[in-house]
Amino acid sequence: MLDRQGTNQRLGVRLTLATVAVILFAVPFMLLLVLVLSSFEPLNDFDEDMARRFYGHALSIPGYTDFLSVGTEVFGPWTWRVLAVLAAIWLWRRGWPRLAVWSVVTIAVSGLLNLAVKELVDRARPILPDAVSWAPGPSFPSGHAMAAATGTSMLVLLLLPVLKRRGARLAAWGVAAAITVFVAYSRVGLGVHWVSDVIAGVALGLATVAATAMGYETWRRDEGHRPAVPYEEGVEPEVSEEASPLPESDFPEGRPS
Repeated sequence: MLDRQGTNQRLGVRLTLATVAVILFAVPFMLLLVLVLSSFEPLNDFDEDMARRFYGHALSIPGYTDFLSVGTEVFGPWTWRVLAVLAAIWLWRRGWPRLAVWSVVTIAVSGLLNLAVKELVDRARPILPDAVSWAPGPSFPSGHAMAAATGTSMLVLLLLPVLKRRGARLAAWGVAAAITVFVAYSRVGLGVHWVSDVIAGVALGLATVAATAMGYETWRRDEGHRPAVPYEEGVEPEVSEEASPLPESDFPEGRPS
């Protein structure tokens, strides 16, 4: 009885933390959404000033805009979609169909959510002199920044079970953050997005992953698996064949189908 109570308490804490994570990422996006929809003048002034600064700096360095153009497409939305599908195929063949579905659903929800918000807000993109790049569609939120935040964090959550060292896990999150920041910066540096666009894209992408990871963790609980900490262990710690054996009471249902 005490073990059951302790497990329930740990589950409650973890789900609460997961909920808080979703809120922390969603709040900045919602705030920016309201400010953009209301045409909040200080935000518009800030965006315009930052757009001129970032774009002017990029133009001042020979070849830099070409570098940003290549980098922003290498880490563009289609890269993360393809990687998500490849990861799903690998997971499915390894016998983890629900985890495969999670990866595809996460990247798909992110993309569809981005399109829906873009249509809702319908914000115009920056118009800068001597444009070196062009992008179709509305500006808010940045699809590239959102896809990078979603794709990198999703892949890290899939890889964490095989990264045994704490340093390796921190490095994985560090690489994910660096790629996301670079993509967000490149969109402003190329003059195709406002700063608030990329911040909103990153926030919404992370909120999407946090929400789907929380949903997956809830399913694990319903199936009777032991509580997990996704940002430390991944969404499915048992993926690793080298995972340390667990007490039977902590993992009663065995490997998920």
